[in-house]
Amino acid sequence: MLDVRRLRLLRELARRGTIAAVAEALTFSPSAVSQQLNVLEREAGLPLLERTGRGVRLTPAGQNLVRHAEAVLERLEQADADLAEARGGLAGALRIGAFPTATRAIVPAALIALARRHPGLEPMVSETDPAAVAHALRAGDLDVALVHEYDFVPAEPEPGLATEPLYGEAMYLAAPATEAPDPSGTRPAEVPDPSGGSDQGAVLRTHARAPWITATPGTLCHAMTVRACQAAGFTPRVRHQVDEFATVLALVAAGQGVAVVPQLGVTGPADPAVRLTRLLMERRTNLAFRSGAGAHPAVAAFGAALRAAVPPDLAGSRAGT
Repeated sequence: MLDVRRLRLLRELARRGTIAAVAEALTFSPSAVSQQLNVLEREAGLPLLERTGRGVRLTPAGQNLVRHAEAVLERLEQADADLAEARGGLAGALRIGAFPTATRAIVPAALIALARRHPGLEPMVSETDPAAVAHALRAGDLDVALVHEYDFVPAEPEPGLATEPLYGEAMYLAAPATEAPDPSGTRPAEVPDPSGGSDQGAVLRTHARAPWITATPGTLCHAMTVRACQAAGFTPRVRHQVDEFATVLALVAAGQGVAVVPQLGVTGPADPAVRLTRLLMERRTNLAFRSGAGAHPAVAAFGAALRAAVPPDLAGSRAGT
């Protein structure tokens, strides 16, 4: 009989690529992971891994077993959801991952509603970059998480995970209000255009020679800005790399560059030193969880609380309908 815990290790090896990465993610020693995978090979009765220099790769039999492991783990999540439903009354920890703007603007109201309806549930929020969510969910470090994607950075399907749409946000080009227009382009609108009717490429090209402020490399936000500019015909000259949008806007106001920011990143009183121009692109936020866990009462309750907490100006967007 194949051991489910060892199947999980094999699945993680297929996703992370090295035994060392699996060991680090699951807080095991590399030797312990190797030993468990060796036992799994004996249980399977044929080689599952091939040694390639200092690394390993899955054999065809190993790859096929990973596909079965995904199905087995999904059914176990469904079984856990059924048992939780049968027990009645939600209690215990719910580990939640969320990125900063959602943590500030959406999650607190959702937690208030969740506490009123399910006082025995203990939500535990960890600020988590969407790029790290998949591994954290599969490793069991999170139960549910908020993730986002952009028009220029669509989310890739993640084996073992499922998502549900929550809301969408408008995107804006933030520039210093006193910045002179680039003579090679056209000056963007002085105020946000609620209809989103601006020529996005022309707006971005107006600032092709300006210094840019982006998120740190490796994040979806960084990739979004770079790809949007490249689609407009240029590569941005990055001066500052900052992840927190309030800081980004402060740098824009100080004349340090221009940036692309989401709707939830520009909440609060308008800064007269910053000019915002509505772009055609959108950021969409989804709720992510392990495949089969969508029916778990705690996950479903948190999802319902989140949807009720979404501000009306976000709820009507494409992702929220």
